[in-house]
Amino acid sequence: MTLPDRFPARLAQLIGGLTLYGVSMAMMIRASLGLDPWDVLHQGLAPRIGLSFGMTVNVVGLVVLLLWLPLRQRPGIGTVLNIIVIGTVTDIALGLMPAPEGYGPRFALLGFGIVLNGIAGGAYIGAGLGPGPRDGLMTGFCARTGLPVKIVRTVIEVAVLAIGWLLGGTVGLGTVLYAVSIGWVVHHALPFFAFDRAKRAPVAA
Repeated sequence: MTLPDRFPARLAQLIGGLTLYGVSMAMMIRASLGLDPWDVLHQGLAPRIGLSFGMTVNVVGLVVLLLWLPLRQRPGIGTVLNIIVIGTVTDIALGLMPAPEGYGPRFALLGFGIVLNGIAGGAYIGAGLGPGPRDGLMTGFCARTGLPVKIVRTVIEVAVLAIGWLLGGTVGLGTVLYAVSIGWVVHHALPFFAFDRAKRAPVAA
């Protein structure tokens, strides 16, 4: 197996992005104003399986990765590290980060958490070392069914959100703010981190 160009730099960016992603998740949890769909599921599931939030993130990631098998998706090193790093860092950050008091600090923490989440997502995606297990599930379904990304992504997100809410996960204003803003943040962050941005520059121009 040949390594991609600039592999050490890609790996460092991947790990940095995954680490910041875990921190951003802890920020949104501490804000207590609503979580993104997958974290609603993780939060609702954690007490029922007796694991911490972060370990639940890792376990769900592993289960989702197993769903790749019938979809014939290929994991990369980024996929494996995604499962290991994000949830672990989230638990560490939750242990160090106090919950703010008052709506002002909570909204500020939520806003910074969403922005950091989008930037971190752009960083680990831009490293090009393999998608996260949840992203790979979406692309695998698209490839196997021929359905457009927007439909598959919406169905998965709504299903995950509904299950998480029924299990007791936090749904609120933060959930809505995340849904309407995260795509915009990732869209603008990704060009700064994509290692092939020079190749895409003429197309973009």
